[in-house]
Amino acid sequence: MKGGVARAEDSFLRALDALGRLEKLDTVITPVQRVVQRLPLGSARDVLHGLPIGHPLHPVLVQVPIGAWLSSAVLDAVPGTGRGSRLLVGVGVLAAAPAALAGWVDWAEQHEDQMRTGLVHAVSIAVAVGLYTRSWVQRGRGRTVWGKALGLAGLCAAGAGGMLGGHLAFRQAAGPNKSEPVPHLLEDEWQSVGSVQDFPVGRAVRRQLGEVPLLVVRETGGQIHVLADRCSHLSGPLSSGKVTDGCVECPWHGSVFRLADGANVRGPATAPQPSFLVRVDQGGTVQVRLPGAG
Repeated sequence: MKGGVARAEDSFLRALDALGRLEKLDTVITPVQRVVQRLPLGSARDVLHGLPIGHPLHPVLVQVPIGAWLSSAVLDAVPGTGRGSRLLVGVGVLAAAPAALAGWVDWAEQHEDQMRTGLVHAVSIAVAVGLYTRSWVQRGRGRTVWGKALGLAGLCAAGAGGMLGGHLAFRQAAGPNKSEPVPHLLEDEWQSVGSVQDFPVGRAVRRQLGEVPLLVVRETGGQIHVLADRCSHLSGPLSSGKVTDGCVECPWHGSVFRLADGANVRGPATAPQPSFLVRVDQGGTVQVRLPGAG
């Protein structure tokens, strides 16, 4: 019995993982991604990514529709609560719009395997929204039983979509800060990364400090900045990016970080880059230290 359950669980996980390898979805993904990236959102794009709060906004926004729909399902089991249940269904449908927009904006700046899973996730939620919209209409027409049935079906679709969202976020790591492990891979001590002459003025240079790749940039005035090289968004190599106006731009998805302190100036990254203290000894050797490491 236990062996059968284990095999079923293994098959389920293999099926979920297979979504990320379903290349047939790319024919849909490419044009949709292009449309999302061309939306005239301006500075609102960074807000939708979650830059002001330091992590993706989409998981925050989805709490409203999911909470409203789940509450509606509870009220459906209580006599005399039809109006309140219908109100919650409508609130959930309306609240799904900004949550979906934030999700699409994040989705368009992810890896191929993540976008494939994310597309299926989005379709599941779209089905849920459609079912709940129909449920709201049927309830308004007095067809309560049919409205409740549609609501239950919508909750199942939303639950499936939520499960795929969890798979996307935690198994495929879409959204977490990729630079968070850096302080745990180093000791809080001064370490050498080369001599001053090794770092041409204005150029991004990659150095390795233990298991951590670094971005080193020497400015015209001689000041040297050192950041963790792997972008906090999806681990893009900042040392291959463009250095301008005291910032570096990730070559993969365009996140911009300030060299002086690693602060993210523009998304899709929502977390800053670890920024190292720098000193040059009398022999011209550049030494770095990451406060709080270890």
